[in-house]
Amino acid sequence: MRSKLFVPGVRPELFAKALAGEADALSLDLEDSVPESRKQEAREQVAAFVQTAAVRDSAKLMVVRVNALDTPHLQADLDAVARSGVDLINLPKVESAQQVLEAVSMLERAEAANGLTRPIGLLLTIETPRGLRHAAAIASAHPRVAGLQVGLADLFEPFGIDRRDAANVHSTLFAVRMAAAEAGVFAWDAAFAGIGDAAGFQAEAAMARRLGYVGKTCIHPTQVALANAAFLPDANEIAAARRIVAAAGQADNAGRGAFLVDGRMVDLPFLKRAQALLASVDSSPSQS
Repeated sequence: MRSKLFVPGVRPELFAKALAGEADALSLDLEDSVPESRKQEAREQVAAFVQTAAVRDSAKLMVVRVNALDTPHLQADLDAVARSGVDLINLPKVESAQQVLEAVSMLERAEAANGLTRPIGLLLTIETPRGLRHAAAIASAHPRVAGLQVGLADLFEPFGIDRRDAANVHSTLFAVRMAAAEAGVFAWDAAFAGIGDAAGFQAEAAMARRLGYVGKTCIHPTQVALANAAFLPDANEIAAARRIVAAAGQADNAGRGAFLVDGRMVDLPFLKRAQALLASVDSSPSQS
């Protein structure tokens, strides 16, 4: 899930092209990129697309970003897109655990009405000060929560917070990553508005990867390759992880919980990180 590409729900001519592209996941959008007058049109187009054979046969993770709970659109969004082709519902502007439970109840009604027996997971976006303060409770609110996503534009812009200051970005990403870690779910990095600023995108993506994020959101196809490269472990990291896992097996056989690898003392937290890195490599489309 190194890269997730946003595709406006009112641009069906882009759906097949995005599906054939290099993004690990697609996020079909019913929220900000869709004007009020075209919400129903977007729902119908997204609902039709996710039920196609092309989506069914694709290895991509399929996400639909719906409208927030404080809008009149959420139930209609869920009724339309709670379909077998959707893996995650991305709920924006989540501010409390209670909101998560309300959204789950609405999603359950939509799934039942559509005859869907496989539960759809939730990707919850943290993009308000209150949401950031309650991020851990939000992430832990329900078993359907698969991950948290950061929305830096909504978190920063209304309050005059400078996104060019790396300290501001780091502190927010760290807080959301710790909330996700407490709940045992993944964290996905924010979109980056500067389509022509490859260096800025790469810098944010590199920071997110160092903090343990699984990938970055892309708003333009040109950003996908940058995200894929940023979140793909290099050969040295993979080799080091394999050495740790191999040494752990030997240490376990010898009854030792801590052991030396490459001159560094290694124990369970380091082993878990190495195992997670190798799992991400094995599940990456580029490794298949």
